[in-house]
Amino acid sequence: MLINYTPKEMELLARIMRAEALAEGNLGMLMVGNVVINRAVANCLTFTNIRSITDAIYQKNQFSGINNSLFEASPTTLEKDLAQRVLRGEYYYPATHALWFYAPAKNTSCQNTWYDQAYAGSYRNHCFYRPDAGVCKELY
Repeated sequence: MLINYTPKEMELLARIMRAEALAEGNLGMLMVGNVVINRAVANCLTFTNIRSITDAIYQKNQFSGINNSLFEASPTTLEKDLAQRVLRGEYYYPATHALWFYAPAKNTSCQNTWYDQAYAGSYRNHCFYRPDAGVCKELY
């Protein structure tokens, strides 16, 4: 287990994964879960006071999905299973070390950097960004 969590936090993770990436399919949702866990594990940059799934998801101005109706509904069995896979430590490139992601506007490419962090890669319509290994040692 990468971090301690409660059953309520597992469901919270499943809900944010759905709200942020339902259109990206199961793999896209898993990658969003990776970013949430990375933020709870990392003790660097703007995530030094983030120690739990709840902290990561509700950190101010981070996940727009918390304002989405998909976030409000209870997670499905599949979504809970996906969240548990992430909580067991399954990681998917390019979200492996990522702390950020976003969906660019239609017909635009991923930027080379985001919040001054390096582009790690993309999956469908999400661009992922990671810090350098020396900056966030907990992620590497």
